[in-house]
Amino acid sequence: MPIPAVKGLGDPNVPGASPIPPQRVHWQNTFVSITGSNGQGEEIPLTGLVSKDWPAIIMQPGATGLDTPPWELHSEDSPNLDGGMFRGARANQREIMIPVFIYGVDRKTVIDLKRKMIAALNPRNGYCILKFTESDGQPRYLYAYYKAGMEGNESEDTAGFKWVKYGIQMTAFDPWYYSDTLQVAEWTFGVGQPFFGATRFLPFAMSVGLPQTSVLPVVNPGDIEAWPVWEIAGPVNSFMLTNAAGESFGIPAQQSGGQAVPTGRTLTIDTRPGFKTLKDDQGANYYGLLASNPQLWSVPAGNSSIQVDLVSGGGTADVRMTLTPRYDSY
Repeated sequence: MPIPAVKGLGDPNVPGASPIPPQRVHWQNTFVSITGSNGQGEEIPLTGLVSKDWPAIIMQPGATGLDTPPWELHSEDSPNLDGGMFRGARANQREIMIPVFIYGVDRKTVIDLKRKMIAALNPRNGYCILKFTESDGQPRYLYAYYKAGMEGNESEDTAGFKWVKYGIQMTAFDPWYYSDTLQVAEWTFGVGQPFFGATRFLPFAMSVGLPQTSVLPVVNPGDIEAWPVWEIAGPVNSFMLTNAAGESFGIPAQQSGGQAVPTGRTLTIDTRPGFKTLKDDQGANYYGLLASNPQLWSVPAGNSSIQVDLVSGGGTADVRMTLTPRYDSY
């Protein structure tokens, strides 16, 4: 049966206000470019052709794989229940196809453009960076490797004396987009005072501990969780970083009485997959000092909070967190 639409719940004798039509935003076309050799090569524009008489490599309609990445769902079956139970999901690598049209003013021009594109895409030279820039001027980047598509086909509808068409196939093993903007937050923990004042009358030094526990707000503007890089500047006797889910990692107080992060040192904790390192500015490895069962956690998308338990070692201790947001699409 038809489902009636409810127009309003006010007084039926009073006419409703006229709807305000949305205002159109004048938005220019998306700029797309590709840069090979791990991003160190020449940036090749794929949009923005000046005229039909200008040689260029032009992106054609029909590109695929540029929006949300494919997802793999994990489930569990039960012999006593219908269906299954959702257990989790992970984003798979992204398969991309970009149709391009290479146009030259003469035969030499199209050959030069073709060779430049082939050299830029060579996966042995590293990954390619696909850059997408909308009218807001905020570029987003996707890192991908060339897979296939430029083998060549000299049929009448795919190649001519001054032109050629390809369907470039690429694989983005990291399926997320990145931007130029990093999310940085920094906190300073209080300055300690010597326990005996300015005068030391005994032949020993005493490390002053300033325990501080702070619940701090964190913002991740991306569409998916991000893995932070932490920088902790000493003096720090001990610290523990905990997220809202209760996952934590840190370095406890040392049995020797020394500082976890000495004065003048900066410990960098890289939680990103493939890194997972704890090293200071002189290259010393701190991983073995971590408390048992460390969990180098990620920061979820949106607003969240973290807890920092830190004992400064008689001076100012700084904690900095740097996030690289990740996005579903450009």
